[in-house]
Amino acid sequence: MAGIKAEPFAFPVKHDELALIVIDMQRDFAEPGGFGASLGNDVSRITRIVPDVKRLIQGFRNAGLPVIHTMECHRPDLSDLPPAKRDRGNPSLRIGDEGPMGRILISGEPGTAILPELAPVKGEIIIEKPGKGAFYATELGAMLKQKGISQLVFAGVTTEVCVQTTMREANDRGYECLLAEEATESYFPEFKAAAIAMIRAQGAIVGWTAHVDDILESIANA
Repeated sequence: MAGIKAEPFAFPVKHDELALIVIDMQRDFAEPGGFGASLGNDVSRITRIVPDVKRLIQGFRNAGLPVIHTMECHRPDLSDLPPAKRDRGNPSLRIGDEGPMGRILISGEPGTAILPELAPVKGEIIIEKPGKGAFYATELGAMLKQKGISQLVFAGVTTEVCVQTTMREANDRGYECLLAEEATESYFPEFKAAAIAMIRAQGAIVGWTAHVDDILESIANA
């Protein structure tokens, strides 16, 4: 079996069962004036990974492998937004409130959209998720099963929250998970470092981590 150079050891890739999942590369998290910036975060940390995420997406497209995009968002009537979630963060600007790019993290609003540089193309799966993990209250699991996917490469934001949460959900469901290190980011560098360490600790207890170039080389030569 072929392997991708990774930590803590080579990732035993099965190219015909592999998919890329790009987590929450949305305007509200990456652009000035969005929800992320309203919480006092430096959104330039997010935008700087865009070229590597784009390279990864294009590599998977070129190889004919599935690309899945997620967006954290809620119904306009907020029926899928627990009060405990809404009440956190910036007291003056909460999920569902009117922001500079429309209602914050509401399905269909401009700020909820994926960054134009990383926009899905026809045929790619888009998962709208109300939680941090992409399996909660979505059809992701059923879609992966239908496509025969057993391995997931992860990119997106933020490393320690939605990316790590989804990896842990996937790990518990039996998927083998690989995080693309340069294609994920946090507003806090120490949080990204800690998440990476936790993911690959104790013999890949949650998953593996690898460099984008090594992942692209493997799928290009499959």
